[in-house]
Amino acid sequence: MLTLPNILTLSRIVTVPLLAFLLWWPDWELGYGLAFGLYCLMGITDYFDGYLARSSGAVSKLGIFLDPIADKIMVAAVILVLTAQGVLRGPYVGDAHVIAGLVILVREIAVSGLREFLGGLRVSVPVTRLAKWKTALQMMALGSLILGGALPNWNVMIGGIDANIPHTFGLTSLWAAAVLTVMTGWDYLRVGLKHMD
Repeated sequence: MLTLPNILTLSRIVTVPLLAFLLWWPDWELGYGLAFGLYCLMGITDYFDGYLARSSGAVSKLGIFLDPIADKIMVAAVILVLTAQGVLRGPYVGDAHVIAGLVILVREIAVSGLREFLGGLRVSVPVTRLAKWKTALQMMALGSLILGGALPNWNVMIGGIDANIPHTFGLTSLWAAAVLTVMTGWDYLRVGLKHMD
């Protein structure tokens, strides 16, 4: 049961508190640099646990159960800590960038509930290509926001505003991920509605 892919998946879950700890102080550049490295390492394990499970024929029920949970825990923790520490704040709309993070969290909870409901009916909901793009964009966005904290002086003037390049890219990507989140969430909901009375 505790195969290498499952150990990699579990490592992402148990590392989340350390990631949250490193992100807790937005002015701690070293902490954000370490958090960025840890976040990238967690992303690499996300790729390799699936790859190793499929290539070695070690796909297990535990892995199928844990992998999406590990991803959701990591994403939720990063969004919540960045929101709490005021990192999801930017030019033009200020704190309204939190809405993009909220949309992503709501969709993750709703789709998880929908999958659980449909699982009871033995209806599978395959992951679409658009959903994979959404996940990739979301991971890039959060990584860029973390990197912005590690490189606070990597700025450029945009429309008269001194903007941090990775932070601004992260906020823009987060909104793009939120749009894809709504689109893919609606796709999943349409499938679910067909099986509801």
